[in-house]
Amino acid sequence: MINASNQSGRRILSFPAVHPCEGVSPAALLASLISLSQTICSFQSEFFPTQRRNSREIIRQLGIILLFLEEIRDRGVPVRDSVALCFSELHLTLQKIHFLLSDCTRDGARLWMLMKSEHVATQFRVLTRALATALDILPLSSIEICDEVKEVVELVAKQAQKVRLELDPHDELATKQVLSVLNQFDRGKEPNLSTVKRTLSYLGIQNWNDCNKEIKFLEDEINFTYSEGDEREVPFLSSLVGYLCYCRVVIFETLDFQQTATDPSEMRYSTEMINFINPQDFRCPISLQLMTDPVTVSTGQTYDRASIQKWLQAGNRTCPKTGEKLANTELLPNTTLRKLIHQFCADNRVSAAKSGHRSRDITRTIVPGSTASAHAMQFLSWFIARRLVFGTDEQKNKAAYEIRVLARSNIFNRACLVEVGTVPSLINLLDSDDKSTQENAISALLKLAKHTNGQKTIMESDGLTPILVVLKNGITLEARQTAAAVIFYLSSTRENRKIIGENPEVIPALVELIKEETTAFGKKNAIVAIFGLLLLPQNHQKVLDADTVPTLVSILASSEKSDLTTDCLAVLAALAENLEGANAMSKACALPLILGMLQTVTRRAEKEHCVAILMSMCMHIGEEVVGVLAKDPSLMPWLYSLLTDGTSHAAKKARSLIRVLQEFNETRTSRWVGSSVVPERSLHIW
Repeated sequence: MINASNQSGRRILSFPAVHPCEGVSPAALLASLISLSQTICSFQSEFFPTQRRNSREIIRQLGIILLFLEEIRDRGVPVRDSVALCFSELHLTLQKIHFLLSDCTRDGARLWMLMKSEHVATQFRVLTRALATALDILPLSSIEICDEVKEVVELVAKQAQKVRLELDPHDELATKQVLSVLNQFDRGKEPNLSTVKRTLSYLGIQNWNDCNKEIKFLEDEINFTYSEGDEREVPFLSSLVGYLCYCRVVIFETLDFQQTATDPSEMRYSTEMINFINPQDFRCPISLQLMTDPVTVSTGQTYDRASIQKWLQAGNRTCPKTGEKLANTELLPNTTLRKLIHQFCADNRVSAAKSGHRSRDITRTIVPGSTASAHAMQFLSWFIARRLVFGTDEQKNKAAYEIRVLARSNIFNRACLVEVGTVPSLINLLDSDDKSTQENAISALLKLAKHTNGQKTIMESDGLTPILVVLKNGITLEARQTAAAVIFYLSSTRENRKIIGENPEVIPALVELIKEETTAFGKKNAIVAIFGLLLLPQNHQKVLDADTVPTLVSILASSEKSDLTTDCLAVLAALAENLEGANAMSKACALPLILGMLQTVTRRAEKEHCVAILMSMCMHIGEEVVGVLAKDPSLMPWLYSLLTDGTSHAAKKARSLIRVLQEFNETRTSRWVGSSVVPERSLHIW
């Protein structure tokens, strides 16, 4: 069977046509030709935003050829080998015509096809000539059909040779109008809206959703060009994205779809976020790559060791990020952050090098793709900022949603939106009685909180208080969950972690969100926010006081733990590093649970967390814990397996725990009684 119309994964304006296999029967080849011709003829009912004359002409020709092929089938005329050979060439040409017509009618690619209209017109000419050639070599005299049909086919072949398929003057004019607007953006001039509206009307882009589809298509093209390593068209594609984003924000006033919950794309995005590390937020400020060995300098800033060492070796004695003079050149390992990075790599099954590539993919959006796109973004940012202040309630809601979309994955967009002052206006919208407005406002703040200046502005605008109100009493569950995610991003700096931790309501509110019958998505956001706050040691006791340990232990003991296991274990491992945390773990009867989980969890990071918890409890509590572990005959084999199958950190902790258990079994002396810890130097733990 010949499946010529399968376009799955095909990139636009590519024609992966294939010759029918040599062994195909003439009857099957004829049937496939008829089916393909019928498919092409069905395009006459489609809307062609561009290439209207060219597409109409080629569809007309295929309609006549279809009659010819159906005549052969209906008369039962045998197809000879010479005819079958010509049919094979004709089949190849029809596949390409089908691909081209599919592209011309593709939803979301209208503007791009307009800008490629000259190239597309050339493709129509080439394929029409190929069609003429296939018909010209067809031995009509050997086909037993009526002369009238033969004459019509001959006429089509001659017309195909002579017809002039050229660039449509209307397409040419619309292309010039778009280029004129791009030129205005490039020069920092805001375009005339009437001109822009005429072009959109010509292409049939009639509403917000149509415009958004066009943007998504172009963004996919940009990503494809980067993946292929050929970035020559990126500036032009970026300019078109800026052009359409401006149109979507300024021209289309109404969101023509009903949003009742968080967008699926944002759900995916947030799910990535709660894996404790996001390459965009935890990259080295110098190399912009995911840090593999993070160290902290005297100013409190963290860098990748290799990058900061190179900076210091060059004779620099200032902090690259803040410009402050370094009190000393000591580099303190940031072990907590290193754990997060290793967990991220393990959970996503990528190496640190691959994570670096992912980070670069994101950080390329720090700068605009072109001058035109930069100016378009600046113009629409000012438009949004004005709407947030002076617009109607509906306009403010749309403006907040536009920020969600624009800032979703583009750092430059976030910077522009923060710079024009959208953050205070979004904070003011948090007390809205309209659930859609509150959801859009808190989600927009989430996107802007991913930018350093966005975090700073939120805190300087006293945004923590209204965000806390949404976290505790948001109109919808989605708003409350998103508020927890905002707190996670705000806690990415030491100063913010201190301020947030000093608020007596934040941590209890996060724990309360975990306790409630909410979604795993909401629980994850709250757990991650707590983990971010734990990066400041002063917050540990506050987290313990909020009843966090028994809450997380309860989750691990329940059936819902599958999606939250790594998150819960990471928080418990961090808390168990202190005596108070280890005691809280013991009081919550976590020891048998963690011991059992070590032998059942599958992720390497989860195993590492389990071993870390057990080791911390041994060191801080002593004989009571070590004695229980020593009696479990299945523990040692699992610990030995981690020496080869676990992460490097898991192997170190497993080795230390093995040594503790061996010493306990060998001595069983009274030095364990009343001792809180085996001397660290004798265990060589670190």
